[in-house]
Amino acid sequence: MHFSIYLDDPTGQQLNAMASQAGESRNALIRKAVSEWLAHQSQPQWPPIVMNFQGDPEMPRFEARRDELSAPVDDPLA
Repeated sequence: MHFSIYLDDPTGQQLNAMASQAGESRNALIRKAVSEWLAHQSQPQWPPIVMNFQGDPEMPRFEARRDELSAPVDDPLA
């Protein structure tokens, strides 16, 4: 698939320099950047440290004290 994009001069100059330094074409670098961006967008947005959080082992679970909660006095939606 073919696309045309327009870059401002400083971005285009940076792209040229990076392509030259990497020994790749500008198109190859753009393809990689778009592919990485698309892959990132399809994953959860929370960082791994948040996604893997298992809680504080010293903190009691909320459910353990649920029966101590009092019922609402009035139903705000009634």
